[in-house]
Amino acid sequence: MKYTKEEVLQYAAEEDVKFIRLTFCDVFGKQKNIAIMPHELPRAFSQGISFDASAIKGFGDETESDLLLHPEPETLMPLPWRPEHGRVVQMFSAIARPDGSPFSCDTRSLLKKAIEEAKEQGLSFTFGAEQEFYLFLQDENGKPTRIPSDEAGYMDIAPEDRGENIRREICLTLEQMGIYPESSHHEEGPGQNEIDFRYADALSSADHALTFQRVVKTVAHRNGLFADFSPKPLGDTPGNGFHINMSLRDLKDPSLFSYMIAGLLKHAPAMTAFLNPTEASYKRLGHDKAPAYVSWSPENRSQLIRIPAAVGEYRRAELRSPDPSANPYLAYTLMIYAGLDGIRNRLTLPEPSNLNLFTAPKEVLEGFEKLPDSFEKACRLAAESSFIRSHVPSEILSIYCGTDV
Repeated sequence: MKYTKEEVLQYAAEEDVKFIRLTFCDVFGKQKNIAIMPHELPRAFSQGISFDASAIKGFGDETESDLLLHPEPETLMPLPWRPEHGRVVQMFSAIARPDGSPFSCDTRSLLKKAIEEAKEQGLSFTFGAEQEFYLFLQDENGKPTRIPSDEAGYMDIAPEDRGENIRREICLTLEQMGIYPESSHHEEGPGQNEIDFRYADALSSADHALTFQRVVKTVAHRNGLFADFSPKPLGDTPGNGFHINMSLRDLKDPSLFSYMIAGLLKHAPAMTAFLNPTEASYKRLGHDKAPAYVSWSPENRSQLIRIPAAVGEYRRAELRSPDPSANPYLAYTLMIYAGLDGIRNRLTLPEPSNLNLFTAPKEVLEGFEKLPDSFEKACRLAAESSFIRSHVPSEILSIYCGTDV
């Protein structure tokens, strides 16, 4: 349910809400929040709630430290793990400067802008997220270890799969928040799990992707475990992927879908710094079904883009290179602009690569463009890309890749 400001005020009074968390994230997608009391809601809606931005990397220094959070009532959701009496809810918030102008490092606002530009061209994109994570045991002091919670394998079941009840609790918690998972299962790595979501509009999907990590970590901690979303938690087991499924809504011209994929392929190397923003990200790429080359194919999981076996409204392109350290707002923003570029310029989609790129001979692989194999190379490609510089504010590019870009 999408609430209005008046309905939020009514909800807070009728449901015994005692704290409202105004949620946002930094440029890397790390979730932040400020908690306010219900009597502050009218001021939050009319004027915004100020916070010290200088303490958040990339948000400014002490000379321009004040920013304002403007909660968006339609994003209201309860936090089910908090007390039922004296409830706690959250709302995602836009970030603005004191003069009312949008804050350039608010990546959620960047995604809104991309959505509007697509809408102006009569296009609407939907996204579905698939995030993987490991569950590790904690020591006697509650600190995470590197001991997996089980030794199960792909789609194993209990008792080998000890994450079954955790995934169930995660899914039920998400449902209470109005977020509906599509499926869940044990992944290939020991203690590795995956929960997938059905497609939604771009902004809701990104909000859900951000909320999902928080819910997983909360439920895991409540069960004495540590949830790890890092790209490569263990050196000798599969890394964690953040597979992003992208569709065109109400597609009347099938050729637009091909152009969209061509745009994603064209700009994928330059986008990599934002889809894989840590040094550990590059220990994952090229191994255990994580792509290393710019390619596409129906169904083939060795490719950068896979077209799953689905028809009609479920037809989608699955981008397999991102990992969960990516900021979903920034990732979706760039994917929309890449898709728009492909559609606008009628880019030609290359022939599909119907072969296993993990076992293909060297002379075959030499015919494919490689994704950058280090964060340094990824930043260099981003800095040299007119596409990136057109759609990523210079402040964000500098925060990710250093001041010399």
